[in-house]
Amino acid sequence: MSRKEGGRFFSEVRPKKFLGQHFLTDESVAKEITGSLSVPDDSLVIEIGPGMGVLTHLLLELPIALKLIEIDHESVEYLHQHYPDLKDKIIEADVLKTDWSFSDKFSVIGNFPYNISSQILFKVLEEKNRVVQVVGMFQKEVAERITSAPGNKNYGILSVLLQAWFDCEYLFTVDKYCFHPPPKVQSGVIRLTRNSRSNLLCSEADFKKVVKQAFNQRRKTLRNSLKSMMQQHDMELPYSSLRPEQLTWKQFEEITCFIYKAESESK
Repeated sequence: MSRKEGGRFFSEVRPKKFLGQHFLTDESVAKEITGSLSVPDDSLVIEIGPGMGVLTHLLLELPIALKLIEIDHESVEYLHQHYPDLKDKIIEADVLKTDWSFSDKFSVIGNFPYNISSQILFKVLEEKNRVVQVVGMFQKEVAERITSAPGNKNYGILSVLLQAWFDCEYLFTVDKYCFHPPPKVQSGVIRLTRNSRSNLLCSEADFKKVVKQAFNQRRKTLRNSLKSMMQQHDMELPYSSLRPEQLTWKQFEEITCFIYKAESESK
């Protein structure tokens, strides 16, 4: 079976709901996404969930090294059939279970399945010292959360953790009718560019623990949400009267240093 979508003809790969597949069909949007990638020539770019190659065929025109990770066997067969240049470049696997040790540095691009998009970003965080840039399509709410500034209701755990290591930009919104089948939500494209920060002033594990603890009770002030971490210490926590969505990642770093310094000194 073949059909025309967004000015392109293709033999249709059946979208699979359990994989969260919504194939982008608008060529102009695809060009805008791939055009947002800004990486050095010959650098490695990993496309996640290429589907039928609406981004892939544009990426093949760029002076980059390209690898694809696709879990759907039907899509993999389609890509091999229509893009012979992809021989040996496709990894048929679950991206969340794939070892990303491709090279010292690489970038990531994709129309990410919305049901695992946050998990993909946590994997990006795990590989932050090798990920140069991420350009990706997300559910609009998630895209706004990642790029939100403090004080915004969308600001949350992922906002803080990612903004500590990446410059996060909301690029543009994509209408649901640019997909087959149309999702029930709007979509947003963002770009994450690794900053120059090599380490925090505190333990990364402690930083994550404090951020997660604070946002698990986001309506409470830090005095109350982090009370269990300070109950052994007769000291006032910095920014204790604020709620977590009011703090920058840098202020969370300061709070983490304060808590664990106090803990160390009490031993």
